[in-house]
Amino acid sequence: MSAGAAPQSGLRRVVGKIPLYMSSIRIWESLFALPFAYIGMVLAAEGWPGWHAFIWINVAMFGARTLAMSGNRVINAKEDAINPRTQSRHLPQGILTPAEVIGMMAVSAGIFFVAAYQLNTLALFLSPVAAAYVVLYSYAKYFTWACNLMLGWALAIAPAGAWIGVTGRLDPEAVLLSFAVAMWAGGFDIIYGCTDYDFDRSQGIKSVPVKLGIAGALRLVRVMHLLSAASLLALGIWMGLGPLYYVGWAIAVALLVYENSLVKPDDLSRVGVAFFRVNSYISVQLLAFTILAIVLA
Repeated sequence: MSAGAAPQSGLRRVVGKIPLYMSSIRIWESLFALPFAYIGMVLAAEGWPGWHAFIWINVAMFGARTLAMSGNRVINAKEDAINPRTQSRHLPQGILTPAEVIGMMAVSAGIFFVAAYQLNTLALFLSPVAAAYVVLYSYAKYFTWACNLMLGWALAIAPAGAWIGVTGRLDPEAVLLSFAVAMWAGGFDIIYGCTDYDFDRSQGIKSVPVKLGIAGALRLVRVMHLLSAASLLALGIWMGLGPLYYVGWAIAVALLVYENSLVKPDDLSRVGVAFFRVNSYISVQLLAFTILAIVLA
């Protein structure tokens, strides 16, 4: 009885920790990138892509997101343990062990590769490249100030990957959409990085705010968000999307302007609002109006 109970007890422990695994990677933050993956999906399919593509694109997104965030937690564990902003995370608190988080990485990578296999040959062929990128970008802050831009491109994999999942091709329209996401996401990561300016300087960590100063970094964010808005507008024109798409685009631009107005070089107290709430509104409403533009065309 005891020999048979041990594996069962271990399984219960693993299952019981699933909520901890999910909270450690902040799965709810997928609300930023997932709507853009859906935008890539519906634009590639010119509507509903079918249940097979929809299900496996979601599985791939879950696997890639879990892999990326688990890798980030392990790679940056040393800094997380001494940064006041991140000391409450699961690894510094000992709630999860490094071995458990590495185990999450292995499982999520497997899930991602299986999902890519279920989609098409190009998705499977590119999946190791995407997996390597979303893990290795976490090392970038030790070597280059462009780490915030690299984070933007990590999130930009989502719409391109969804497009490939539907069509088996990486079309120019998908590249333009991914560029828009990279500029948008890279910009808000720079804003968020401004809150770690003093810590990063003291630890020799590289970032856009450390390189340009907070004022210079926020000016760059405005340029990047302008490029993102222009790219989304160009995408709508290129693909001949209906008027409702431009309603969503206008709302997104207004929210980007509002987001940038919330943060000032001498006042970063509202970064939490800018980073979480406003960015969620941008991606979700743009998805909604993109779907309406296609359905009602």
